[in-house]
Amino acid sequence: MTGRLTDRDPRPDAQRLLDELVPPPHFADVRFSTYEPDPAQPSQQAALDRLREFAGSMSDRGGRRLFRRRSEPSGPPGVYLDGGFGVGKTHLLASLWHEAPAPKAFGTFVGYTHLVGALGFADAVAALSTRSLVCIDEFELDDPGDTVLMSTLLARLVEAGVRLAATSNTLPGALGEGRFAADDFLREIQGLSAHFEVVRIDGEDYRHRGLPEAPPAWSDDDARAWAGAQTEATCDDFDALCAHLARVHPSRYGELVDGVSGAAITGAHPLSDQNVALRLVSLADRLYDRDVPVAVAGCSIDRLFSDDMLAGGYRKKYLRALSRLTSLARLAAEVDPG
Repeated sequence: MTGRLTDRDPRPDAQRLLDELVPPPHFADVRFSTYEPDPAQPSQQAALDRLREFAGSMSDRGGRRLFRRRSEPSGPPGVYLDGGFGVGKTHLLASLWHEAPAPKAFGTFVGYTHLVGALGFADAVAALSTRSLVCIDEFELDDPGDTVLMSTLLARLVEAGVRLAATSNTLPGALGEGRFAADDFLREIQGLSAHFEVVRIDGEDYRHRGLPEAPPAWSDDDARAWAGAQTEATCDDFDALCAHLARVHPSRYGELVDGVSGAAITGAHPLSDQNVALRLVSLADRLYDRDVPVAVAGCSIDRLFSDDMLAGGYRKKYLRALSRLTSLARLAAEVDPG
C-alpha cells in the first residue's frame, strides 16, 4: 500500500540534530575536484580557487587545536557564496566542509535555528564552538527574530575562533532587503555582513543546461499508479500535504522525506498564500537534497507560484524551488512505473 507523507510526524531529538550536521545525501560525495566551472563564467573558477585557499588556511596544524587558541584569520572569518540558483554554491560549500578538519558542522539556516530551540542558546553555542567550521546553507531571512538569533550565534562562534561559510542568493548587506525595515533588524544585518568575505558566483542554472522544459503535469490516476508501482513511494493530496506542512517545523522536513523513493502529489494548483508557498519551498529543498523523484498532478510546476510571488521579496526562493522541482520531475519521468 502506498504511504503518505501526511501520516508521518518526525520528532528528532537534540542529539540527532547534532549528529545530522553533515551535508545531505545529494552532496555527500561532492568534492572540489568534481565541481566543473563553466568556462564562460570566470567567477566560478575564481570561487573554486578561493575556497580551496580558504580550506587550506584551516588545516589542523599539530592536531591539538582544542587545547590552544586558534590562529586568527587575516581577513573576515567567513566566506559568503552569493549567486543565482543552480550555479553550484551548495556543491562548493559541501566540498569545503569535506576538506575542513573535524569536528565541523553543515546545516541550513532553519536547521540551526531549530538546534538552538532544541538545545538552548548557551548549549548550542558550546556545541558549535568546538567545530573548526560551521557551514550555513540557504541563508535567506524570513523572520527578524531568527535574524537576531543567528547574528548573535555567529558572533559567539567568531569569538571562539570558529570559521564560517554560507550560501545565499542575496549579498549579506542586502539580506532582508524589501522585507523588513526595522532599525534593529538592519543593524543585525550589518553585523552579519562584517563576518563574511563575499565570493560572487555568476552563471546559468546548471540543472537545466541544454535540457528540455519540465515534463507536463501528470493526471491524478497516473501519479497514483506511478507511486503504487514503487517500493517506499508516497502519494499525497496537495492541499492535505500543505496543511500537514503547517503542523511540522520546516527543520523536520528532511526527516519527513527520509527513506522515500518517490513522491507523488495529486490535485496541485496555484498557491495564493505566501506562508503555504514558503513551506513548499522548504519541502522542495529537502526532496532535492535526497534526490527524491517528484510526480506532480494537477497544474504544471511552473504555475505553482503566482506572478506576484515571483516578482516579490522571495522571488529567488521561488525560482530556486521551481528549478529543483523541475529537476526532480525529470527524474520521475525517467522512472518506469511498471
